[in-house]
Amino acid sequence: MNKVLHKEQLGEEVFRMRIEAPLIAEERSPGQFVIVQIDTDFGERIPLTIADADPEEGSITIIFQTVGSTTHRLAAIEVGECIENLLGPLGQPTYIENFGKVICVGGGIGVAPMHPIAQGLKKAGNEVKIIMGARNKDLMIMEEDMAKIADELILCTDDGSYGRKALVTEPLKELCETWKPDMVVAIGPPIMMKFCAETTRPYGVYTVVSLNTIMIDGTGMCGGCRVSVGGETKFVCVDGPEFDGHLVDFDNMMLRLGTYKTREAEDHHECHLEMAIQELED
Repeated sequence: MNKVLHKEQLGEEVFRMRIEAPLIAEERSPGQFVIVQIDTDFGERIPLTIADADPEEGSITIIFQTVGSTTHRLAAIEVGECIENLLGPLGQPTYIENFGKVICVGGGIGVAPMHPIAQGLKKAGNEVKIIMGARNKDLMIMEEDMAKIADELILCTDDGSYGRKALVTEPLKELCETWKPDMVVAIGPPIMMKFCAETTRPYGVYTVVSLNTIMIDGTGMCGGCRVSVGGETKFVCVDGPEFDGHLVDFDNMMLRLGTYKTREAEDHHECHLEMAIQELED
């Protein structure tokens, strides 16, 4: 059992939680994630990136968007209540060193997993410029947190309600031409990461993306998170979640992600296994 120490709503359908997890807080590194399960009997297992950690308090911070039934139930847990199962840290940590000049591009909820990575890159001595994008002002999260890290912070909204009216690829292209970064890290919706990688490709800028695929066990056993990277099959949960964006087959990944899209959108679905057991009992 992991107690919820703090909960706040950052924006429309976006929540931040600080959870008691001393062992995970001690061991985690930027880029890693946890598997959260609210109900250990029948509950869905969902991967969520560790947005921050406090080893002294023994806590980790997760930021998530309520999309389907499980995330809505997670958001309903109050301070003092517990999450039944929290597994982690999982995945390969971000490789961090002093690369020189780095651009971090975060789209929507992808700003949350970008936060510890940007922190680590800055601490390693890099000059870090951060581009953040959202559909509108209300969906822009963690601006103050990222402003504390960035040498320059560029904000973009699709509708122009805040910052610059542009897609994140526009300032990214400009910086590739004028500032000439040594590395780019992009985290957000798959389509955004795909076009960030295509934007940097002509300039030969090494581009890292963090993938959030369908995931069940988080240990490489189920194969549900498999992606094609450079023509080879990789498992996001154990080989990733970060890969060379120029090698990821985004089209295949997005096709696989769409398989259960209608089920994710159901706010009140019943587990088929639970229903089958109930029928047997009756």
